[in-house]
Amino acid sequence: MLHINIVCVGKLKEKYLQDALAEYSKRLSKYCNLNIIELPDEKLPNNLNDSLIKQIKSKESNNILSHIEKGSYVLTLDLKGKQYSSEEFSQKITNISLNSYSNITFVIGGTLGLDENVLKVKDFSKVKYDIKELANQNNLKGVFINKILQKEEEKLCTKEEAEQAIEIFINALK
Repeated sequence: MLHINIVCVGKLKEKYLQDALAEYSKRLSKYCNLNIIELPDEKLPNNLNDSLIKQIKSKESNNILSHIEKGSYVLTLDLKGKQYSSEEFSQKITNISLNSYSNITFVIGGTLGLDENVLKVKDFSKVKYDIKELANQNNLKGVFINKILQKEEEKLCTKEEAEQAIEIFINALK
């Protein structure tokens, strides 16, 4: 059976997202073993500068790398990564599992994104999602994504936090 790990920086705080994640984890249990590893995010000081950003991203990246299982195929979810349609992404996962990988790890960085130490690891694939396209889908997925985007518009979370929540949610659906 396929093992899917999601290594992400930060925790879901909203109950409705936790409930959604639990529901999709339950649905996925028929097809794979899903393991979600939520790592603590570093507190961001008010006087954030380039040096502090680099330091925080480096610390989070070292924590991420220590939680990636040896022999796992790793997909980083990064804003600069390649964008796939749902069908292409599904095919990619199928191809990975057919090529002798029984363990896939998705990596999602913190508010500041992923450090180059994670992005430059050999054989890591970068994946990007079109969030607006997903939000327009007329189903439960679209409802949750629209709710997250609404929270961002109401300034209840940052753009980065919204993107991270959406990425976590999307990965739970795969």
